[in-house]
Amino acid sequence: MRGAALAEQAEAYLGYLEATRRASAHTLAAYRRDLQLLETLLAGHGVANATGADALAMRQVVSTLHRRGLAPRSIQRFLSACRGLFGYLVGQGLLSANPALGLQAPRGKRSLPKVLDVDQTARLLDSEPRNEEGLRDKAIMELFYSSGLRLSELCGLDIAALDLNEALVTVTGKGNRTRTLPVGKQALAALRDWLRLRAQWPRAAHCQALFVSRRGTRLGVRAVQLRLAQHARESGLQQQLHPHMLRHSFASHLLESSSDLRAVQELLGHANLSTTQVYTHLDFQHLAKVYDAAHPRAGRRREGATD
Repeated sequence: MRGAALAEQAEAYLGYLEATRRASAHTLAAYRRDLQLLETLLAGHGVANATGADALAMRQVVSTLHRRGLAPRSIQRFLSACRGLFGYLVGQGLLSANPALGLQAPRGKRSLPKVLDVDQTARLLDSEPRNEEGLRDKAIMELFYSSGLRLSELCGLDIAALDLNEALVTVTGKGNRTRTLPVGKQALAALRDWLRLRAQWPRAAHCQALFVSRRGTRLGVRAVQLRLAQHARESGLQQQLHPHMLRHSFASHLLESSSDLRAVQELLGHANLSTTQVYTHLDFQHLAKVYDAAHPRAGRRREGATD
């Protein structure tokens, strides 16, 4: 495989990830796109395969992506795929060193996740379903907010993963890591309503998925995104709602109440505590707003205030 084209080397690496690391289909698809991009960019520098790449070529590739305006987070993910491929080839004895080691994406401004406040969340979740699909969607939104699921985790859920008696749901997240999460009372009630309705949909009987369409097929990522955006508009929310906003709201509201960062990390399924710490900034912003609005000597005059 030393003289093989990069596409062939990449497919061998992806096959290794799937067989040995049990990488998810989502991860494999993302890595495949990144490695196809790597092939195109290296070809522009006269490099035909991964074994011909060196540190200089990789620095040029990163510079090209930066000039194109690719977001730092996307470049970092791209580099992660590259490091994985080169590391695999080193292990196969096809490379003497990993040319992507030590390379970092240009630093960008870290944006805070957007969240709903408690009142907005209540307005969304307390709205009455308008039809049968709305009843299913209410269960979806309640579960998102109750247990802090990722979109891919929710769409991948089977009925067997839900334990209504113990109020638990078991999900498989990033890195194929499994975690069991509590399900709140209101989410349980919405799920029971949905399961009763689901049993009445004839085509759903042969599907293992928890959330299905009327055709009896697993509800996909795009369908969930569109349905939640529609419910946000119908509820009168002024901001566009995406599924992860409910996950972010779950984390932010829980951290405001408990201040237990480690517990929130476990519930969210974050491998690193630093990923969870972004929610502490959200919490501080909330506290700062309360302080500015309420403290008589906060140092910021509110509109309409008098001496």
